[in-house]
Amino acid sequence: MESIEGIVLRHSARGMTKLTGELPAGYCSRAAQEILSWPLGTVALLTGFDVGGAPETDGPTGTFVMAQALRRLGFAPVVVSEPALCAYFEAQGFATHIVSPDDSVFSMEALLDALAPVGIVSIERCGRNFHGLYCNMRGKDISDATSPIDELVVQAARRGIPTVGVGDGGNEIGMGNVAHAIARRLALEPCVVTVDNLVVATVSNWGAYGIVAAMAQQAERALLPAFDRISSFYRFIVENGSVDGTTGRRQLTVDGFSMDTERAVVEALQRA
Repeated sequence: MESIEGIVLRHSARGMTKLTGELPAGYCSRAAQEILSWPLGTVALLTGFDVGGAPETDGPTGTFVMAQALRRLGFAPVVVSEPALCAYFEAQGFATHIVSPDDSVFSMEALLDALAPVGIVSIERCGRNFHGLYCNMRGKDISDATSPIDELVVQAARRGIPTVGVGDGGNEIGMGNVAHAIARRLALEPCVVTVDNLVVATVSNWGAYGIVAAMAQQAERALLPAFDRISSFYRFIVENGSVDGTTGRRQLTVDGFSMDTERAVVEALQRA
C-alpha cells in the first residue's frame, strides 16, 4: 500500500523528494502524533502566501482542513494571517487574528503572549531567508507584502511551544530544518526558520491533508473531509480573490494541478 508520504509527494517536480532523506521516516505520522499529544487549547495556524497582491490557493485549503480536524478534536484553532486570508476563515466560522507587513518583532511577541497557544502549525507560509528577506520561488523579494509571523515560530522555540511546518518549495516556515540540503541540492535561497516537525509535499495543502489523514488513523476518528467539501472551499477562495501560485491565474487549480489530481490525492489519503 502506498504510504501517506508517498501520496503527498505524487507528481513531485520541485525537488521535495530529494529532501526526504533528511527527514525521519513517516514524517506525516510523526507530525500527527505530535499534534495529538498537545493538551486541548489554542492552536495557532499560520498560512497565506502573496502572489502579485493576491493570496494563493495553496495553503488556505490545507489550513481549512486542519482547522476543521482540530476543532472536531476539541482544540481551538486560530488562523493568523493578512486580512484577505482571515476573511476566508471568518466566513467559515473560525477565529482569526489579522496581521500586517508593518508589524514588528515586538508585536509578534505580544501576539504570542495573547494567543498562548499549545502549539503552532504553519502551512505554506513564507519564512525569512539568510538575509532576513521573504522571497518567492522566483527569488523575488515579497517582504513588503509579508507579515513577520514567522517570528511567532522563532519565539515559540525559545518558550518550548511545539511547532509543525508544511512546505513544498524550500522558502516556507520549517524549511530551516533542511536549509543546508536545499542550498546544496536546489537552486533556491532557503527559509532558515526551523520547526519541531517538518512535512514536505508536492503541494503544501496535500501535506496538511497527509497530517490530518494520519491524525484520523491514530485518533480513530473521521477527520479528513470528502473531496466535495474541499473543492467547495477551493471554489469559495477563488471566487473571493485567490490565484494559483504557479500560474498566477484566478482559476480552480493549485500549483498548476487540476481538481482531478486533487481528488485523486484526497481519495488515496482516505484509503491509506
